[in-house]
Amino acid sequence: MGNQTPTSVTSSVRVDGVRRITELGVKIFADGADKVGMMEMAGNPFVQGLTTNPTLMRKAGVTEYKAFALDVLEAIRDKPISFEVFSDDFAEMERQAEEIASWGPNVYVKIPVTNTRRQPAYELIERLAAKGIKLNVTALMTVSQVEAVVEKLHHDVPSYVSVFAGRVADTGRDPVPIMSEAVQIVNTKPNAELIWASPRELLNIFQADEIGCHVITVTNAVLAKLKLVGKDLGDYSLETVKMFYDDAKSAGFSL
Repeated sequence: MGNQTPTSVTSSVRVDGVRRITELGVKIFADGADKVGMMEMAGNPFVQGLTTNPTLMRKAGVTEYKAFALDVLEAIRDKPISFEVFSDDFAEMERQAEEIASWGPNVYVKIPVTNTRRQPAYELIERLAAKGIKLNVTALMTVSQVEAVVEKLHHDVPSYVSVFAGRVADTGRDPVPIMSEAVQIVNTKPNAELIWASPRELLNIFQADEIGCHVITVTNAVLAKLKLVGKDLGDYSLETVKMFYDDAKSAGFSL
């Protein structure tokens, strides 16, 4: 899909059956709320979009939501960025969504699949999509939620459907069958794309690509592991042994 790669990952040769990053079709979006980190990721040609959420923003010390968003958007204009509403009331969510959407043509508005009272946001999603607002419907974890959301999306309006595969895995369930089914459902809307959200390890990028998932959101910590793709396992084993030895020596351990 025309992806470019950082200089640390340049070969498209397979090593021990592992696909190189240059062969992948899944798009990588950076997930975070630290402006410096977001700018760094936005400058990486391998990163094709960015997402954030209120939890990440709080952890990053953001106190002025709109000021932060506009500051980021002033610097990042050529890649999609998702910002989330934070009300629990659907009428207020709608108002916030309309304002957030007005901040720039590359803005997608994140709408949670339900409010905190477990009331589905499906009708709100339908209204916003009908207004031409680009949405990123978030926090989905079941196939039935995907079906209900996709039914409400507009054929002509770009949108993302974020299924939190990592959190599904945290419950002891294999997310791949759910994500595979979700891909087929999302593909029924030509301008919708499925996001594999909350990945836990680099392997998830390859899993997402294997099933035809359109996008995966990746934190800086996971992105930093890209240099390991295709690494010789024998060399990696030796490096691990040396790490244990050096740390024991530095600690001055003795028996």
